[in-house]
Amino acid sequence: MQIPEIEKYITEYKAKGLKLFTTSSFQSHSIVLLHILSKIDNTIPIYFINTGYLFPETTKYRDMIVEQFGLNLKNVYSQTPKSLQKDSQGRFLFTSDPDYCCHINKVEPLDPILGEYDVWINGVRADQSAVRKSFQIEEKAPHDVIRFHPMLDWNSIQIQKYLFQNQIPPHPLEEKGYFSIGCEPCTRKFSTDLSEREVRWYGLNKTECGLNTELVSK
Repeated sequence: MQIPEIEKYITEYKAKGLKLFTTSSFQSHSIVLLHILSKIDNTIPIYFINTGYLFPETTKYRDMIVEQFGLNLKNVYSQTPKSLQKDSQGRFLFTSDPDYCCHINKVEPLDPILGEYDVWINGVRADQSAVRKSFQIEEKAPHDVIRFHPMLDWNSIQIQKYLFQNQIPPHPLEEKGYFSIGCEPCTRKFSTDLSEREVRWYGLNKTECGLNTELVSK
């Protein structure tokens, strides 16, 4: 979807009186959507789900991008204290049950926010995973929310070209060999034998955190 078409969708949503928001992990490849939205309407709320396990470089990068783009940032946190995020053997859930860890740190905090809006602008791309490849431009989410996927047909080459053309600084961890950057315990450096999503939750049968599986109504 080209930028004028993205703007057309957003204009039409707003003309109908629909309330819009977006989420971002503030990785380099997700910054393209934020830059586009900042040019269309920088008052659209940007929800950042802070799990408490993120790299410190990510939060610093977030603050820099928010200031540079003039974004309307809103931070979201889990209501479950870290002291309770352990299994019966005292192990943190990200080691023994990463799906549940993602659920309480990402899905649960975002779910009630969906109830406050009508359109969730979501930056997933079809080339990132089989789950995302199955999506359409618009999908249904809980609370009768529309998931709008304007970046669905973009690829990594287009993303890098946009970043370069607009002189957008990369996430500081990229120069250290990281590309898909999530929570620190569940992220490893890029490897040529792994896809973009496979560097997350390495060694597990897991490529999604739940936002794009639990919070979509097929």
